Amino acid sequence: MARDATDAASENRRSDAEAATTIDPMTATRTTTFSYEPLPADILAEVRASDRDASGNPVQHVVATGGEPLRCCLRDASAGEAAILFGYEPPLPASPYRSMGAVFAHAEPCAGPEHTDTYPADWRGRPQALRAYDARGWIHPATTTHDGTDPDTAITAILADPDVVQLHSHNLAYGCYMFAVARSIP
Repeated sequence: MARDATDAASENRRSDAEAATTIDPMTATRTTTFSYEPLPADILAEVRASDRDASGNPVQHVVATGGEPLRCCLRDASAGEAAILFGYEPPLPASPYRSMGAVFAHAEPCAGPEHTDTYPADWRGRPQALRAYDARGWIHPATTTHDGTDPDTAITAILADPDVVQLHSHNLAYGCYMFAVARSIP
């Protein structure tokens, strides 16, 4: 019986992956669409209101020097912007691969990313680790790194695997969570 539930879950993931992929009838080219997801607004609201992070540590209020990656709007901070630095734990099922890392966000609510259907422009050219996760919240073998020159190709390859249910981008040097990438279902 458990095998049937696993097969059904796998089939649902395949359906989601197929729904996010379109084929251009003129060129027979497959196109997969993605959503680049900032930190969830409810998490940001909770952190700002409580002044505590996921571990209960105090949020650090800082004035940006410029270049800090803001996870609320998926862009780099400009010098002088009020920001917060806090520990964030990306949502995963309970597993040995859950982790927490430091992230920057605006100190006050912002409008969010200008676009969520394209890779964050300020972060092109930055090497990233792309951590793929399966339904259990375990690291999937599709996990890889990219040098920043063509992140779209690396992301497309990872999300082509229907057993990948989550994809998180992490700063390669510091290991910090940057954003999640999800298949966009039309």
